[in-house]
Amino acid sequence: MKYVYPAVFHAEPEGGYTISFPDIEGCLSQGETIQECCEMAEDALTLMLWDMEENHISAPSPTPINEVHKENKDDIVTLVKADTLAYRRKYDTKAIKKTLSIPQWLDTMAQEKGVNFSNVLQQALIKELNIR
Repeated sequence: MKYVYPAVFHAEPEGGYTISFPDIEGCLSQGETIQECCEMAEDALTLMLWDMEENHISAPSPTPINEVHKENKDDIVTLVKADTLAYRRKYDTKAIKKTLSIPQWLDTMAQEKGVNFSNVLQQALIKELNIR
C-alpha cells in the first residue's frame, strides 16, 4: 500500500529537528538536516504503517496539510510518503512453506520440463494480486 501523511519537523534550539506525525500516534523520529529528516520520516512512517497492516489496524485518514498545527514559526510541515509493499519486498523475505494440491498428470508434465514450482507460484500470485 502507498500512503501520504503530513509530518511536522520541529526545529530544536540546539540544532536539528524532531519529527512527528499528527495522525500516527507514537510515530516519531529526528534528524540533523532537512534531507536526513525526510529520509528518517519516511522510514518511521513506513515502519509504523507496516506494523498497523500486520496487526490489522486501519490506518487513520491523513489530516489535510493546511490544517496541521505548527507549534512555532520555525516548524516545517511537509508531506511524507510511505510504501509498505516496497518495504515488504525489501525486508519481509522469509520463505514460507505452502502445501498445495495439483493433478498428478500436471505434476508429471511439469517435472519432465524441470518447472520450478516455487517460482511459478510466486509469479502467478504476483499476477493474480496485480502487484507491480
